[in-house]
Amino acid sequence: MIIKTKFGNIKLRLYNDVPVHRANFIFLTKIKYFNTTVIYRVAKNFVIQGGNSDNMYTQKQRRKYGNYLMQPEFRKHRKHKFGALAAARQWEKNPNKLSSPFEFYMVHQRNGAHHLDNEHTVFGEVISGFDTMDKISKVRVGVDEWPIDDIRMTIEILD
Repeated sequence: MIIKTKFGNIKLRLYNDVPVHRANFIFLTKIKYFNTTVIYRVAKNFVIQGGNSDNMYTQKQRRKYGNYLMQPEFRKHRKHKFGALAAARQWEKNPNKLSSPFEFYMVHQRNGAHHLDNEHTVFGEVISGFDTMDKISKVRVGVDEWPIDDIRMTIEILD
């Protein structure tokens, strides 16, 4: 998988031992859902988050497929290390730690974000493009950590 942005590309590896999250990410990539979204949160020295947008098409896609949630697939050996790819989720009123199918993040903290282990499902990792993540981490953001200038992205499956 590859995330393409104006700052460069980020290559991902998806894990086989989290089959629901993996299949979901592949499905959304195949229907080009992510191509209508942006990197909408840049939390300095923490995470870079994508899969959301103010675009009406994005909202229509979510309604079309249902705003479903996924059961967590925690694996003891899947940690929030630097470069971990994980599913975002609501914190409030979510005792079962159900994942959002549409939103993901990549850990950009060099020491990892281990306080999130067993709180969010890690379903892959960045294998190249760390320099792109560094560039993205330097953009200006608003108080909500949403970049001032949208960072559009496309995600493709590599053969």
